[in-house]
Amino acid sequence: MSSMSRSRTSLSPAASERSTLPMGVSAEPESPGELLPLEPTREELLNQFFERFKLYTSISLGTAAILSLFAFLFLIPFVIEPAVQTILAEFVPEAGICAVSEHVHAETLTNCTWASCREGCTTAHTKCHKIRVNLARRPFVENEPIPKDWDATDLRFLINPEGCGYPPRVNCSVFAKEYAGSNAPKVFPCYYSMTRPDLVVARYSWDSTVRGLIIALVLPTTVFVFSLSVLAYWHCRCCNRACNRRVHAESYASKEE
Repeated sequence: MSSMSRSRTSLSPAASERSTLPMGVSAEPESPGELLPLEPTREELLNQFFERFKLYTSISLGTAAILSLFAFLFLIPFVIEPAVQTILAEFVPEAGICAVSEHVHAETLTNCTWASCREGCTTAHTKCHKIRVNLARRPFVENEPIPKDWDATDLRFLINPEGCGYPPRVNCSVFAKEYAGSNAPKVFPCYYSMTRPDLVVARYSWDSTVRGLIIALVLPTTVFVFSLSVLAYWHCRCCNRACNRRVHAESYASKEE
């Protein structure tokens, strides 16, 4: 009886050798003393590729979502808010007639409480150009003489609806010479607001304002929503279960069918 139990518990050499082999190693080597690893199947290679692709894509999408959020927050004070204020101001589509009535090159912060042009929209300047104009609310025509009767006088004249910008698009020295310099024209086209009678600007474009607003709203929002949607589908168990449940339910025929 004891010999039978010993025979049952003892293993054959081949069985013991197979039990001690590491995973992924063939039990029958080509040559004595050499063990070759099993080659991965096509399905295993595809799974490894998909896992790597999923990892790198998730990192890229997460970075894109964070950058798009910061870009949207950055665009609010620089693009979105000025564009909304410009649309609410309701500038006339056709330029009126303006002529400079006063030009002051002021210094110190107390004298630069407002400026016709500022290079930088978030910083205060100790030097500024302050230009005031007379306005005639009728369409501008080239080589037109100076009007005798003005509809409004001594209005603040700004380079654009924000009154500021960044080089090279905005250069306040060039702007001052262009409109208030010795070689500046006596009359020039300008755009006035229908809702703010004291606001007159030199540059205005409805198309560029609306285009910039749409791009600033749509582009970061689309990137953010798309990135979060893909990440949620891949890594959120609740979303994955809901999608799989929907696919599983659609595989069954309805009662009407």
